[in-house]
Amino acid sequence: MTSSTPQLLNRMRMRQVALMLAIEEHRTLRAAAQQLGMTQPAASKMLHELEDALGEALFDRAGRGLQLNPAGLAVMNTFRGLRNSMAALGHELDELRQGSSGKLFVGSIMVATTTCLCEALIGLKKRYPLLSVEVSVDTSDRLVELLRSGNLDVVLGRMPDATSAANQDCLFQPIGEEAIAVVASCTHPLARQARKTRVDFESLLAYPWILQPRGSPSREVVEQEFLSHHAHQPLGLIETTSILIAASLIARSEMLAVIAQSIASHYEEHGLLRIIPYSFTHSLTAWGSLVHRDRAVNPITRQFIELLHAATAKPGN
Repeated sequence: MTSSTPQLLNRMRMRQVALMLAIEEHRTLRAAAQQLGMTQPAASKMLHELEDALGEALFDRAGRGLQLNPAGLAVMNTFRGLRNSMAALGHELDELRQGSSGKLFVGSIMVATTTCLCEALIGLKKRYPLLSVEVSVDTSDRLVELLRSGNLDVVLGRMPDATSAANQDCLFQPIGEEAIAVVASCTHPLARQARKTRVDFESLLAYPWILQPRGSPSREVVEQEFLSHHAHQPLGLIETTSILIAASLIARSEMLAVIAQSIASHYEEHGLLRIIPYSFTHSLTAWGSLVHRDRAVNPITRQFIELLHAATAKPGN
């Protein structure tokens, strides 16, 4: 019978967690024991004690190695989260020892940088003048992986495939929605044509494309668009997450790029590009704040998230 939570906490030891993580890394009990400076019999005894505490066998034998069974996979997922939490705790304690107010690690998709991110950061710095903040801008899929590994405290992005069981480790609060747009230089042939009529999909195929890397939500929308028109994916792509690189490339060529609608409108207002009037069949999911479900959210991160949502709720945002 599975132990209750208080009993389990009393019986488990951090050394057992370290042993499980070492077994996952090395695949054999002998190598895991060597890494931890233990004898193999001692490691075997510790593993049996852990299985007794959990009330479940965690491994199946695979030759000379060990293969996680379903119970072992569940335990390992929890232990990985615990390792990441401990790493984040160690980082926070190091910052406090250095006499600062700590550091906040934020990941953001580009569209959030033009809306609520800056306002929330300004509000947070007023409350914590000594707080250091590091902002990483990338696609949602890459940022969520950094969140899972403990390198980010919070992400402003989209939940990748929220229906997948693998993505249930993130807590998502929606903030806003954003369309994507096809853009080109102001002198592009399609930009001149667009003054009179809307552009059809076949007209877009005559030009090279700049897209975000595969796996990003906007890239998936573009790929779905090609599938819906029974067209092959464009060859010779330039893939980048940088709006500046995309804008610079289209200004010097007849390339087409796909970027967020709000950013495209901002660039168009300043005469830096033209939005090609084409409507995608599919749309992006809502974007918002994401934190890791199994990692404690510290008070500063919680206040930052509150400021993000408050900034979005203001009139005009």
